[in-house]
Amino acid sequence: MMTITIYHNPQCGTSRNTLALIRNTGVEPTIIEYLTNPPGKRELASLVASMGVSVRDILRKKGTPYEELGLEDPKWTDDALLDHIMAHPILMNRPIVVTSLGVRLCRPSEVVLEILPLPQLGEFKKEDGEKVIDSEGKRVTASH
Repeated sequence: MMTITIYHNPQCGTSRNTLALIRNTGVEPTIIEYLTNPPGKRELASLVASMGVSVRDILRKKGTPYEELGLEDPKWTDDALLDHIMAHPILMNRPIVVTSLGVRLCRPSEVVLEILPLPQLGEFKKEDGEKVIDSEGKRVTASH
């Protein structure tokens, strides 16, 4: 049984596009709406470690208390930043996707394609109309 988990915010277009790309493989992921059901501190630390990034790399600045809390200050350790995310889940950037091939912060949403174990089944366009996958399930590359 294939398990894919997405830490999702249904209000976020990038998160919705990522979820749709997962579903375009024929898999229904486990959806964790992290604003109402946030991961625990240990689980979040494990996700960050699996991504090979620092906690600072998953902090969301826009629309969050990031500036009011002074989180740009380098004095904050990863552990302290995790505590801030626990207190304010909106600080966690999204979506984070977990598959058998890895864990990624999927910004932009196409990053999820790096870790999906199954191919895309058909055409996919983002909410803004940008075509990402063609009718044969192949990635569309931007031609400049």
